[in-house]
Amino acid sequence: MSILGNILGRVFKKKDAPAAAPASGTAAAPAPAPEPTAAAVAPQPASIQDVDVAGILDFMNDQRDQKLNWRTSIVDLMKLVGMESSLSERKELADELGYAGDKSDTASMNIWLHKQVIQKIRDNGGQLPSDL
Repeated sequence: MSILGNILGRVFKKKDAPAAAPASGTAAAPAPAPEPTAAAVAPQPASIQDVDVAGILDFMNDQRDQKLNWRTSIVDLMKLVGMESSLSERKELADELGYAGDKSDTASMNIWLHKQVIQKIRDNGGQLPSDL
């Protein structure tokens, strides 16, 4: 799974999604009627759109001894969801998301990464404050 996929899976609490996706994809392929597949897929985005991601991440942060600034830091966001936030991981995420800047300028790269990940969360139906 991609780093972004890992982040999204952990934010939306879908750690089992990779295992479930191939199973449902395999089950949908031999099924002659595509209507159940379309009906099964339609409710999922609607329920995802109702996810208060800020609330989830704030709750996760409240449970920690060390408070993390996930709202502005990609490093802290990755740590909060239980991922490695090393420079090599962030560079790999930058490659995955098509970062064209200088990866040795880590401050600029991190700001760009955070904006991109926040936008991907929104694109996948997550609700976040408009100031993010």
